[in-house]
Amino acid sequence: MGNEIDVERMLRDAGLRVTRPRLAVYGAVHRHPHSDTDTLIGAARAELPEVSHQAVYDSLAALTDAGLVRRIQPQGSLARYEARVGDNHHHVVCRSCGAVADVDCAVGHAPCMDASDDHGFIIDTVEVVYWGVCPECATAESPAEQTPALTEGKQ
Repeated sequence: MGNEIDVERMLRDAGLRVTRPRLAVYGAVHRHPHSDTDTLIGAARAELPEVSHQAVYDSLAALTDAGLVRRIQPQGSLARYEARVGDNHHHVVCRSCGAVADVDCAVGHAPCMDASDDHGFIIDTVEVVYWGVCPECATAESPAEQTPALTEGKQ
């Protein structure tokens, strides 16, 4: 994450006041990417025990609105937050345990950025979510259990 001075500068440059809850929440998001709010509350409280639920929610909203944190919500999942912003990366999600990992966008010509019909929209961001089974869940399941999840949607 860098040192606290860098985070304070990032907050100020984004037009936000530097507060202890915002510092704790940004640090929690940075240390625990793709975490839900409850996990981030626990992580923020490890650094700042007196921080309230509401202060964490307010900090997440302010950091997200300022573009310092990204909120993602894969289908069927709680909202999750990450500090990796500004690069239009994508995600892979485990159907079994819900683990989320970053996937870099295709380099060169990125066909995912070109809509077949943009309906007049000016497209600036594309979200792609890859679904599958993570290595840990794939190892834990028997081959018979893996087949439906791994082949779902493939013809």
